[in-house]
Amino acid sequence: MHASRLYWSIFWQRNAGVQGIFAATLLFLVAYGILFPGLLRVDSVAKLSQSWFPLAAAAMGQAVIMLVGGIDLAIGAVVSIGCVLSATVIGRTPAGMAGGIVLVLASGAAIGALTGRLITALQLPPIIVTLATSFVWTGVALLIMPTPGGEVPAVLCDALAGDVPAALAVALVLMLAWKLWMLTPQGLALVASGDNPLGAFRSGLNVRRALVAGYAVSGTLAALAGFFIALQTGSGDPTIGAPYTLNSITAAVLGAVAFTGGQGTMRGTLAGALLLTVMISVMFFLGISAFYQYIAQGLVIIAAVAIPLLRRR
Repeated sequence: MHASRLYWSIFWQRNAGVQGIFAATLLFLVAYGILFPGLLRVDSVAKLSQSWFPLAAAAMGQAVIMLVGGIDLAIGAVVSIGCVLSATVIGRTPAGMAGGIVLVLASGAAIGALTGRLITALQLPPIIVTLATSFVWTGVALLIMPTPGGEVPAVLCDALAGDVPAALAVALVLMLAWKLWMLTPQGLALVASGDNPLGAFRSGLNVRRALVAGYAVSGTLAALAGFFIALQTGSGDPTIGAPYTLNSITAAVLGAVAFTGGQGTMRGTLAGALLLTVMISVMFFLGISAFYQYIAQGLVIIAAVAIPLLRRR
C-alpha cells in the first residue's frame, strides 16, 4: 500500500503542470463522443488521429525549439514544403516510395539544421531568423508547386490515411523515440541548453550543436506533418501549412512548454494538439462560426498560461 501511494505521489508530481490540459482534453473528448457516436470504433479512431496528427507533429517540432529557448515562425512553411514534396517526389524517384519519403523527411531536417546554423553563426534572435526564413521557405514551396496539385500514390494513402489508425501508431513511435533521445547526452544537452545555456556550456555541453540538432528534429517533424496532410488530401498545396505556425505554438503552450526554455513535456504538447483538434470539431459540429472559434482558441491560451501562474502565486 505504501509503495502504491508513493507511485501515485510521484506520478502526480511529474504531471503537475499538465493535469489541467489532460482534464480539459478528456472533457472535450466526452463531448466529441456524444456528438459523434462510435468514437471508440477503429475507423473513428483512425479519422480522429488523422485530423490530429499533422498538428501534433508540428507542435512537437515547435516544442523542441521552445525547449531550447527559441521559437520557430517558419514551421508552417516547412509543413507546406513537406506537403508539396510528398505530392511531387514520392513514387517518382528511382528509390521508390520509401526513397521519396526519406527525401521529404531529409529535406525537413536539412532546412531545420540550416536555420539552426544561421542562428548560431550570426548570433541573431531565433524569432528574427525564423520570421525571415518563413518567407524564404514559402517561396520555395511555391516554386516547387505554384498551385495545388500533384499526386500521392493511392496505395500509400490507403495504408496510412485509411480506416486503420496508422497516424496514432506513428505518434506512439515518435513519443518512444523522444523518450529514448532524452536519455542520451544529446537529449540532455537540448533541455539543459534551454534551461541554463551558460551553465550548460560551463558543464562542457555543446550548446550550439544541441540547438542545431533541435532545429533539425523540428524540421523533420514539420515535414512529416506535411507528408500526412498530403496523404489525407492525395495532393499537395504550397500554402496549406500557414495555420500550423500559430497553432503549433498554441498546442505547445497548452502543453505547459515554457517560452523561456528548458521546461515542458511532449505528452502535454500532444494533449494540447488533441484539445485544439477536438475543440474545433465540436464547435464546427454545433454550427459555431469560425470567428468564435478563433476567440475560443485565444481564451484557451490565456487560461492555459494564466492558471498555472496564479496557482504558483
